[in-house]
Amino acid sequence: MALISTPANTAATNRLLSLDFFRGFTVAAMILVNNPGDWGHIYWPLEHSKWNGCTPTDLVFPFFLFMVGVSIVYALQSKKENTSGHTALLLVILRRTVILFALGVFLPLLSNFEFAHLRIPGVLQRIAVVYGLTAVIFLKTSAKTQAYLLVAFLIIYYVLMTIVPVPGFGPANLEPATNLGAWLDRTVFTENHLWQSSKTWDPEGLLGTIPALSTCFIGVLTGNWLKKGNLKSSHNLFAIIATGVGMILVALAWDVVFPINKSLWTSTFVLFTAGLAIIFLSLSYWFIDRKGYSKFVTPFIAFGRNAITAYILGGYIPMFIAMIPLTSNGHKTNLWSYTYTSFFTPNFSPENASLLAAIVTVILAFIPIWFMYKKNIIVKV
Repeated sequence: MALISTPANTAATNRLLSLDFFRGFTVAAMILVNNPGDWGHIYWPLEHSKWNGCTPTDLVFPFFLFMVGVSIVYALQSKKENTSGHTALLLVILRRTVILFALGVFLPLLSNFEFAHLRIPGVLQRIAVVYGLTAVIFLKTSAKTQAYLLVAFLIIYYVLMTIVPVPGFGPANLEPATNLGAWLDRTVFTENHLWQSSKTWDPEGLLGTIPALSTCFIGVLTGNWLKKGNLKSSHNLFAIIATGVGMILVALAWDVVFPINKSLWTSTFVLFTAGLAIIFLSLSYWFIDRKGYSKFVTPFIAFGRNAITAYILGGYIPMFIAMIPLTSNGHKTNLWSYTYTSFFTPNFSPENASLLAAIVTVILAFIPIWFMYKKNIIVKV
């Protein structure tokens, strides 16, 4: 990983604020929904759907992968035509992919040094694989080929999940433990190395990476549109918003036979969430970059400048606080549990206490991120 300090005027000139805002908003939401004080008391918008369907929380991860695609365009477009530099660029992409994947796999060992049940798939791991494959394909293919690929991935995944029989279970199905993706993950990783809340399937499994690539490619195509300046007119703004609405309508129609499902990352989930992401980003671009309404977005821009760092801090700050031992009334506890049970739960309802603890985690992650933003420090893997 590398620390990069850039002059303030350079950062302001070369970056679209709406991109950082959208990415930062997504990361802040990731931290919020991943860190409730009590998993048994959560307001429904901050919960994932039980299986089929889509809650606001289910939008967070696909929005982030969508923004990975947009960011790839802004990072690599100017270097794409210089084919002589592709070898060095591919090595950079590979290095970033490996580092991100390794962080996702090995950071959990800080709190539980146990290899026997080490989870192999995960959020950072999926981000790593999707980023690496999308970046390479973007570098080596045309926009038309990328559009064909994203459609092909959606169709291939639909066929695999709804037609191909599941070994040991019979006909194709979309149930949690018996679908083709769950079988593949158990076969490759074994149950000991899957998401421990289920053990028999993983929401970031191997097969779901195929449609996740389509999420990222939709971000790439949207990034191409943005970079060409196509949103400088209200007519084009309406056109791209209409595209997002069209994707949502296709997803809702397709949902009848292939349900919108975040854990399976179904093709309908890709279209539904990407359609919303296109609308959100387009409106953000119009109001923030075109109209200059940026007064209240700076905290999210700070998160967006160091998105991966913020995500890691949000996951591990509570863990480190929980590693500080305390004794209360003769009972051993830790600083995080003591604070929660002594301050939050006695003074608020269970749901509000849980929400406030999550908000505190966001604030704790924001403090170093704000310092880095003010010092123009960007951490790149």
